[in-house]
Amino acid sequence: MLVRNLEHPDTQLTRYRAHGGGVAHMILDVRRHLDTVMFLAHASVPPGNKLEGHIDPMEEIYIIQSGKGIMQVDEEKREVFPGDAIHLPIGSWHELTNHGEEELTILVVAGLIPGEQA
Repeated sequence: MLVRNLEHPDTQLTRYRAHGGGVAHMILDVRRHLDTVMFLAHASVPPGNKLEGHIDPMEEIYIIQSGKGIMQVDEEKREVFPGDAIHLPIGSWHELTNHGEEELTILVVAGLIPGEQA
């Protein structure tokens, strides 16, 4: 059994700037832990900031843990709240903006890039 959280020393070592406006940590990833999922990450976005629009080569799921925001996937925009899970198809443009007064936190689950192996 493998248990990791944001306080684990291995997780703390992975801190990085996420798409301009957030801070993220890799909780589990394919290089160190996983076989068929690329990674599970945690990201936080301060009020008024955003994860800037981008395209990823893999399928992702964003799970809103706290705060609220505006999620845009390609041309569609929706307000998102804690407990919402947003599916991001391969190659979709997406951006998440924190328009609330508290920190917006999310979990990000990413599949493997098509054609690549773990």
